[in-house]
Amino acid sequence: MSDATGAVLEAVRALAPALRERAAEAEAARRVPDASVRELAETGFFKLLQPRAHGGHAADPAVFYAAVKEIARACGSTGWVASVVGVHPWHVALYEAKAQDEVWGADPDARICSSYAPTGTVTPVDGGFLLDGRWHFSSGCDHTDWALLGGLVTDADGRPVDMRTFLVPRAEYRIDDVWDTVGLRGSGSNDIVCEGVFVPEHRALSFGPVTALDTPGQKVHSEPLYRLPYAAVFTTTISTPIVGIAEGAHEAYAAATRERFRVSYGQQVAQDPFAQVRIARAASDIDASWLQLTRNIAELYELAVRGEPLPMALRARTRRDQVLATERAVAAVDLLMENAGGSAMRTGPSPVQRAWRDVHTGRGHAANDPERALALYGQSVLGLDIEDTML
Repeated sequence: MSDATGAVLEAVRALAPALRERAAEAEAARRVPDASVRELAETGFFKLLQPRAHGGHAADPAVFYAAVKEIARACGSTGWVASVVGVHPWHVALYEAKAQDEVWGADPDARICSSYAPTGTVTPVDGGFLLDGRWHFSSGCDHTDWALLGGLVTDADGRPVDMRTFLVPRAEYRIDDVWDTVGLRGSGSNDIVCEGVFVPEHRALSFGPVTALDTPGQKVHSEPLYRLPYAAVFTTTISTPIVGIAEGAHEAYAAATRERFRVSYGQQVAQDPFAQVRIARAASDIDASWLQLTRNIAELYELAVRGEPLPMALRARTRRDQVLATERAVAAVDLLMENAGGSAMRTGPSPVQRAWRDVHTGRGHAANDPERALALYGQSVLGLDIEDTML
């Protein structure tokens, strides 16, 4: 960790109490407060994974994930948005230099949102593509200047031949305010709508080169950060805030338990050995989740620093541990919520209840599909062919 990135992490930790204070405000507004985004930007957080050539840190990803966890401990929705928006500079860094210059040339502070599922229509035309349709669940889109939108490219017979991500400026799409959910309410994960938007070829990046670690941006940027696999970077981006939310729930539960009196048993809950066991089990599951996530990313990054190949077995293990990290974190919050008492179920500012709703909503993200990821790991152990795009 460099002095500069260490300073970013410390600034994020110092900001956490303010983010925690605004958690209820984020829920009520169904988006992260502008003040929170502005203050996070001032810490340098959004530039952790941005290339140095464009004013960023190109940091060790461990610093980024540690910062995300701190944010999510304070406010789940803010942590989710920070993680998702914060990782997109890494993806844009894989594009052609011309596309990167368009994003950051005039404004090094430009931020990017995304909706990767190919729900819209892509039509190849001279020099690029036309985008039409609706893309869902674009977290934090109200606070960004560009969008990364996934789409299938088809041949003349309408058969899919390529999966690409299209980089679109804010002026060329509209945001439809449809996000109204039980959990992660403050994430503002609204829909993005395109109507005949032209995207030039240099702003359409195929997933094939991304998975093969052979993109135009990797020829431009020498930092090892950009030699990591998409599937590891992005799925860890989804699990990390969930683990952070679980940590925050554990902290809030322990604080409430110290003061709580259970009338039915005539006992301080802190003296209940069964409550004590729940605290211990939940803490262990949260710790295990974090340790596995950070171990895998650290090993991948060390190989990238040395310029060595990234073994498929390690990439498969990263996906295995990522989905199980989410699973353990959700189970830990469930364990605490089951013993939080009736008061925790009331509407209002209950941190444990909010965390419970948030982790279950985050669990529904496509990156957290345990069966698919675990099957990939089993295939790697058995020496079977693996679909590379999944790793």
